[in-house]
Amino acid sequence: MLDYGVFYEFLPMDEFESEKPNIVPLEGVEVGRNYAMLISTACGLWRYEIGDTIQFTSIRPYKFLITGRTKYFINAFGEELIMDNAEKGLEAACKATGAQISDYTAAPIFMDANAKCRHQWLIEFTKQPNDIHDFERILDSKLQEINSDYEAKRFHDITLQQLEVVVARKELFSDWLKSKGKLGGQHKVPRLSNSRKNIEEMLSMNTKNEDLG
Repeated sequence: MLDYGVFYEFLPMDEFESEKPNIVPLEGVEVGRNYAMLISTACGLWRYEIGDTIQFTSIRPYKFLITGRTKYFINAFGEELIMDNAEKGLEAACKATGAQISDYTAAPIFMDANAKCRHQWLIEFTKQPNDIHDFERILDSKLQEINSDYEAKRFHDITLQQLEVVVARKELFSDWLKSKGKLGGQHKVPRLSNSRKNIEEMLSMNTKNEDLG
């Protein structure tokens, strides 16, 4: 949009935390790859990170989908899991099991007591599936189907084990937001994160509630 003094660039999400990412202009984008959007303007902005992630579906003409936010992704093992993947995976698991979800978050387990790595999902259901392990299996399978990087890391359970779902108590996410002074419609639960800070706080609150019960 040079007529308006605006120039967009695109940072591949698989290089998002790299010290020297291969940032490309519009002519350098690839179909099917996830990018963070950067903007420079004649008003003084320089490679400002908008916060959206997009994926081009066509380059003749240019067409893209907004797939999530740059702060909501998991790429601890090169799996490049984004919110679009998460939403589609959960939709498939809910449809297959009849479950309904009110809130969720997910983060990697880098190594458990058995030296195993996996993704851990903390989910608050409005309607729980009859078999939580079946829900886990379907979610994991769908993520592999739509994300080739995740599928590669799940190959023969070598890098990643099957994901784990922890059932959250009612109002857990609301209570966590309240504890942060962020209760209200303008604040969102962080869906995906490379860090375990948020999920550990929520798991602690989940356990304390069970202990009191």
